[in-house]
Amino acid sequence: MAAALRPDLLARLAAQTAEREHAQLLRRLRTIDRVDGPWLETGHQRLLSFCSNDYLGLAQHPQLVAALTRAAREAGVGSTSAHLICGHRTEHAELEEALAVWTGRERALLFSTGYMANLGVLQALLTSGDICAQDKLNHACLLDGAKLSGAELKRYPHADVAAAARQLASRPDAAALLATDGVFSMDGDIAPLGELAALCAKERATLMVDDAHGLGVLGQHGAGSISAANLGQYEVPLLMATLGKALGCAGAFVAGPAALIEGLIQFARPYIYTTAMPPALAAAALEAVQLAQAEGWRRQKLATLIARFRRGATELGLPLATSTSAIQPLLLGSADAALAAAQALERQGFLVSAIRPPTVPAGQARLRITLSAAHEDAHVDRLLAALETLRLPPSSA
Repeated sequence: MAAALRPDLLARLAAQTAEREHAQLLRRLRTIDRVDGPWLETGHQRLLSFCSNDYLGLAQHPQLVAALTRAAREAGVGSTSAHLICGHRTEHAELEEALAVWTGRERALLFSTGYMANLGVLQALLTSGDICAQDKLNHACLLDGAKLSGAELKRYPHADVAAAARQLASRPDAAALLATDGVFSMDGDIAPLGELAALCAKERATLMVDDAHGLGVLGQHGAGSISAANLGQYEVPLLMATLGKALGCAGAFVAGPAALIEGLIQFARPYIYTTAMPPALAAAALEAVQLAQAEGWRRQKLATLIARFRRGATELGLPLATSTSAIQPLLLGSADAALAAAQALERQGFLVSAIRPPTVPAGQARLRITLSAAHEDAHVDRLLAALETLRLPPSSA
């Protein structure tokens, strides 16, 4: 009889989905039929996209396409195995070496996704009794990794170094790791890395930076937010970054001291028990790493476009967030307002994401506008003209 009272898991999930739909917060898939630089075709619409993370405009670069197809012809598509069995190919090894050199680290280790990389690092390093301090606006995978590790997760208010210091000081005898995004994915601002590094040195805590949105865009030769803050491997032993944003490919890597990488090979379960990324994809990513460093004009163009957008948005009194990165949120407050604004822009030929709870806290819904070196001045001006027609709430700045 007791089993008859057991809740049905699929029915419970369906009820939760219905609740989200009732609250008009349901996420929906959109199929993109064709991509042409910043232009997307979906159904019968051709839309100018301001929502991709292709910050340097490399995703369709002919040299990346050529590298991928050449390697696929020679090595096939799948790697056929985990790295530790027979899946680690020359293409992977060459990419890891290039990433280590670019970021100024001793070694680098490839993962299939950034989510897996962060889960692998945090579970390999942390255990019950340890402490993990994290910015409240960190990406979900950093938070999930800490929770799954068994360590005590303490979340400090966004960019509040003093609060982070209090959290670390509360457990002076515990092994400690402080993790932060380099560039925050929903707000676009940059973590106070210099202050956090000084705090970690004082508290003997290990500093980890997720630079998914900084690599390729910030710092000398695009080495990321850590480089831009003039910090190195000694101050920031743990760097994670992705290959699917500014580099236009897919996958991720962790870079740091040789001892870190060797330890991850032994203990990072998402690395050990996963098929390696296709070698052709690694070949394309290597080409992207080289282009990102050699073609500095892409970062310069992106910076010019960011400044143009911010200047125009300020002149229009739009509710602009404080961000100097390629991520430029317009803070609208309610989920309904954000969704209505995104739909109105789509009717005018633009694709801009409405970011709503639970991705951001209640009352902090926004349009998340992202800029790319693939955009032109005229594209930014067209977007600003469209935004002017929406009667958005004025900036509180």
